[in-house]
Amino acid sequence: QQYSWMQHMPKLQATLISRLIDLGVEHVPYPDRHDGFCGLRYGGREFAHFHDFNELDLRLTKKLIRSEGLAHPPDSKVHPKRGINSHWIELRFSRQDDLDEIVRLVQLAMETV
Repeated sequence: QQYSWMQHMPKLQATLISRLIDLGVEHVPYPDRHDGFCGLRYGGREFAHFHDFNELDLRLTKKLIRSEGLAHPPDSKVHPKRGINSHWIELRFSRQDDLDEIVRLVQLAMETV
């Protein structure tokens, strides 16, 4: 499905957002931002947001972060001092294959919202 906001963002980010909308996630654009930042809500609560065009900050349980073997990027520009016990995890994507894993993790996050 094509949305008007899709024409102003890279294909990977637009594809990911479109797939998440199909799952019932609400895309929250910030029209004054031109750096890829936008939010994602489910059940009326923000549970994820994009820092830029290729990084999603996703709220998961600490248990899920551990069990999935996820780690905070050591070179994080947005949250360089984020603690290892944070409920938020930055997920970067650069290939179409990365999107499947992010969609799977978002589905897990949706179960906890």
